[in-house]
Amino acid sequence: MTAISPAGPAPLLLTKRRIWIIFSALIAGMLLSSLDQTIVSTAMPTIVGDLGGVEHQVWITTAYILATTIVMPVYGKLGDVLGRRWLFIIAIAVFTAASVGCAFAGDFWSFVVFRAMQGLGGGGLMILSQAIIADIVPANERGKYLGPLGAIFGLSAVAGPLLGGFFVDHLTWQWAFYINIPVGIAALVIALFALTLPSKKATQRIDILGILFLSVATTCLIFFTDFGGDKDHGWSSMATWMWGAGMLVAAVAFVIAEAKAKDPIIPLSLFRNPIFINATAIGLALGIGMFAAIGFVPTFLQMSSGTSAAASGLLMIPMMVGLIGTSILSGAAITKTGKYKLFPILGTIITGIAMVCMTTLAASTPIWLICVYLFVFGAGLGLIMQVVVLVVQNAVPAAQIGTATSTNNYFREVGAALGTAVFGTLFTTRLSENLRDVFTQAGASPADAQGATATLSPEVLNTLPDAIHTGVVDAYANALAPVFWYLLPFIAAAFLLSLFLKQIPLSDQAGLVARGEAIGGEEAERLEAQRRAGAGAPEAQPTAQEAAQEPAEPEATTGSVRASR
Repeated sequence: MTAISPAGPAPLLLTKRRIWIIFSALIAGMLLSSLDQTIVSTAMPTIVGDLGGVEHQVWITTAYILATTIVMPVYGKLGDVLGRRWLFIIAIAVFTAASVGCAFAGDFWSFVVFRAMQGLGGGGLMILSQAIIADIVPANERGKYLGPLGAIFGLSAVAGPLLGGFFVDHLTWQWAFYINIPVGIAALVIALFALTLPSKKATQRIDILGILFLSVATTCLIFFTDFGGDKDHGWSSMATWMWGAGMLVAAVAFVIAEAKAKDPIIPLSLFRNPIFINATAIGLALGIGMFAAIGFVPTFLQMSSGTSAAASGLLMIPMMVGLIGTSILSGAAITKTGKYKLFPILGTIITGIAMVCMTTLAASTPIWLICVYLFVFGAGLGLIMQVVVLVVQNAVPAAQIGTATSTNNYFREVGAALGTAVFGTLFTTRLSENLRDVFTQAGASPADAQGATATLSPEVLNTLPDAIHTGVVDAYANALAPVFWYLLPFIAAAFLLSLFLKQIPLSDQAGLVARGEAIGGEEAERLEAQRRAGAGAPEAQPTAQEAAQEPAEPEATTGSVRASR
């Protein structure tokens, strides 16, 4: 991988104070990224009604996820090769600038383009936050840090829809993106001053071909699934299968390129690691079910249950409580016991139960019962998400932490993109047909029914006659609730994979320490005390370098041994 020059700067001292300062920067970045994944959900009906894109609303979510998915492996690899500090800062800047573009977009497809640009920044914030934690905290202590990062996702699952609903009800939907600007600036300032990490220089050429073929394969995959589920194309369309053929060709080209690359973007050796394969497969299956469910629940609450945008955001609070609670508790338990296998098993069972309950959703379902379902759903997710990341990081050598983390997240996001595209298309196609039937049965011409469907929003819904209003509500309920049945097999697959997940000891070294780039633990605290006292600094540096470099090789070997078990 990348060698650190002996003549380089002295290793970083990872004292507890410095770890918590760095962690504050990561929390800010993760909040910015995860908030934007959910803030659009309650505002989506109003956005598509205003910009005229009801039949294509799935692209608002898919564009963000697609861009995020493509760049994750790039951020992961470049972080391993060049260091993660400036990549993290660039990701914040890109995300914030794209938020400005979304706020001022004048038509639906320009809005989608800016959403994709947000994904380019958001992907870096997600993956780099997780990789930096592995750099500064040993695996046997990492659970108590990954737990709060998972809790941030849970907080955003509620704060996002709540803020989006508030802006729609009391201001304009553009405020869902204005809010990112001060948050982004704050995160940028915190990262610039608090995120202190070593920089590196690449010793091998960047794997440009690997990045290109991976991007093409991912894009073709999303278009293949979107065209296949679309009423205008379908699975019998030549265009659909041209995208499928492009995906296969790009995937084969990617594997060939990675086999020949000196420093591949995704090393094929990772796929000889059974623990990595298992944990990544769990993430893939979970991504399909989780994001498809989360993405459309607020829309269901608004249009099927008749609640306002703000109320639908408040109704996501039970999910937040469940996810935050189990994320923190499972992280603390793993840190205390060193055992992680039980949590994904319990999490998939609980998530599956919640999803079965969601198949019964209808316009007549009591609000309190929907809240119970969401609480159970969130509790299940909190037991899985960050645990899978910890397992992957613990199963690879320290030099591959970023690459392994990003690859695991990549396949989870592939699952999310697949789930959102396929099941979102099923939902919107069925919804469009149902809505057209409602308006034509009320006496509208096919053309007028098409126009009414394209501009339908919660505000417009409230102005319709009672008979049509009831028909629209039923149309949403009949379109979404059955989709949860299609998601259940993927949760079942994640459960079976969790049963075969191997339990191995958690590493007691942070990634920076193992690579010789930092000193941690009691040695770091001792040297920091010496520096504050102004004593022994010149003599301490050789000892510090020796202490940092000595465990680097054994850690990499340990990772290799773990991977072969």
